[in-house]
Amino acid sequence: MMDINRINKNLRAIFFKTIKKNNQIDFFRTQFEKFKQISASSNERFQLDWEDKYPCLNDETETTDFDPHYIYHTAWAARIIKQISPTVHVDISSSLYFSVILSAFIPVEFYDYRPANIKLFNLKMQSADLCNLHFNNNSIQSLSCMHVVEHIGLGRYGDPLDYDGDLKAIEELKRVLKPEGDLLFVVPIGKPKIMFNAHRIYSYEQIITYFGEFTLKEFSLIPDNGFEIGIVRNATQELADAQIYSCGCFWFKK
Repeated sequence: MMDINRINKNLRAIFFKTIKKNNQIDFFRTQFEKFKQISASSNERFQLDWEDKYPCLNDETETTDFDPHYIYHTAWAARIIKQISPTVHVDISSSLYFSVILSAFIPVEFYDYRPANIKLFNLKMQSADLCNLHFNNNSIQSLSCMHVVEHIGLGRYGDPLDYDGDLKAIEELKRVLKPEGDLLFVVPIGKPKIMFNAHRIYSYEQIITYFGEFTLKEFSLIPDNGFEIGIVRNATQELADAQIYSCGCFWFKK
């Protein structure tokens, strides 16, 4: 039997969304006409026609929105790499913005399952399979793989389905890192689960176990309320265990 109340609720939501959209369009047209009148009193430097409109109707906000995971974990990693000061840094599939900006200061090699066609001085872009890296054993001094491993084996990016794909990737990272080398490793932290086919969520204890033979230099956390409080440097396991979908930042030494 149909749930009439739920149908009515959905219809009301659609109705009010339509009204809001129509009001935005009317306001946009009014703004355009007002701006066109203003432009008539200035030297004409640009073509201004209604046919060339490009409405941006959702950008008038009190604050600038951002994703706390991706803002803070890349900022955290950049500060660690500045402290390490390697001669070259190798990144596997982390945020493109991170490697591109970092390459302004040190040489960066970026490898991804789907390589990006970016051409910049100090930046090398090539393809790599994280589950079968082409690097020699113990060959990389400074390495990062951030907000990546949780996706491996879930098919999201065209990679083969593999329940243990993340563990294979972790073993490859461990294999290629030099003794005394530094690894910056970032994954979602909370109650362990797979949210197919987006990502996995790990517990703090799982990650520490996977890298049991490594030394943990630092653990920092972007908690569930990271938008309000930012990143917690040198966070505790107790804080990590209380999260649902936080971002764990691990600095390991081999």
